[in-house]
Amino acid sequence: MANGSSAAMAAAALAFLAVAAALCCDTAAGALPRLEHHPAKNDGSLSLLVVGDWGRKGTHNQSRVAEQMGRVGEKLDIDFVISTGDNFYDNGLKDVHDHAFEESFTDIYTAQSLQKPWYLVLGNHDYRGNALAQLSPVLRKIDSRFICMRSFIVNAEFVDFFFVDTTPFQRNYWTHPGKHHYDWRGVAPRGKYIANLLEDLDEAMKKSTARWKIVVGHHTMRSVSDHGDTKELLKLLLPVLKENGADFYINGHDHCLEHISSRDSPIQYFTSGGGSKAWRGVFQPNKDKLRFFYDGQGFMSLQLNREQAQFNFYDVSGKVLYQWTSSKTGHPQPSAYLDQEE
Repeated sequence: MANGSSAAMAAAALAFLAVAAALCCDTAAGALPRLEHHPAKNDGSLSLLVVGDWGRKGTHNQSRVAEQMGRVGEKLDIDFVISTGDNFYDNGLKDVHDHAFEESFTDIYTAQSLQKPWYLVLGNHDYRGNALAQLSPVLRKIDSRFICMRSFIVNAEFVDFFFVDTTPFQRNYWTHPGKHHYDWRGVAPRGKYIANLLEDLDEAMKKSTARWKIVVGHHTMRSVSDHGDTKELLKLLLPVLKENGADFYINGHDHCLEHISSRDSPIQYFTSGGGSKAWRGVFQPNKDKLRFFYDGQGFMSLQLNREQAQFNFYDVSGKVLYQWTSSKTGHPQPSAYLDQEE
């Protein structure tokens, strides 16, 4: 239920203050930055949109997707937006003064309903530019919605969102970059960075008392589209998610919309990478259960309360393509998972 613009603005202000505190104050060594986002609705529920792989200055239907996001965002009275990365094509931002920031973000997502905090991770295309520019607080002075960090946590009372920097996991970006340059400042050496990140994530997830645990990254864990499964994430990141009872893994990278159910754990995989250029025309099944796949542009909504999570996928005309709901009958019992025979 809508609570009015004043409540939404107050929630946004609190989120921005939390970001400032997380960035300016000393935190415990090794701890992931933690932001607090208190749901503004009277019933305590949470609504948000998820979009990925979008920053093309309005082209490739980015503007059309943005328009429909605004309409759905108003209808759902969203609390915030999640970006699954590849925020600026083709090669990230040049610096904090790059006009691509306004041309692909501020000037595109103009609907009133989208004037909420945006929590963003970096994608591989973002790392091909000046990655530190996207992480800079200078951008928040230009557009205060833009909250981008490498890895961090957003707590919304009954749900914890764990944002994970997945690009460094991909070994070929380090060993075979081709014509591309990756900005590894603050990341290299790879092995130490990944080991520390996984340790911090494991510790944070173990400490979490949230009813829902949702992990967000750029790269696919499971996908039937162009990039397919990411073997490094399956080997290194997935065991941490399984060990700590993650409910959902949400990503971009493949320019499509899809839902895949794990056959050997309760985890559900959602790809929302249809923010602009799409229609790859690739389909390569994996061993898990494909529930939905759409090769075009669009975005996802998520509505949550303590008992239920509802996912919707939308296309560029705002049509609901797919809807899926998960319920928790007890805590911390996860949703039932598929057996190998289904």
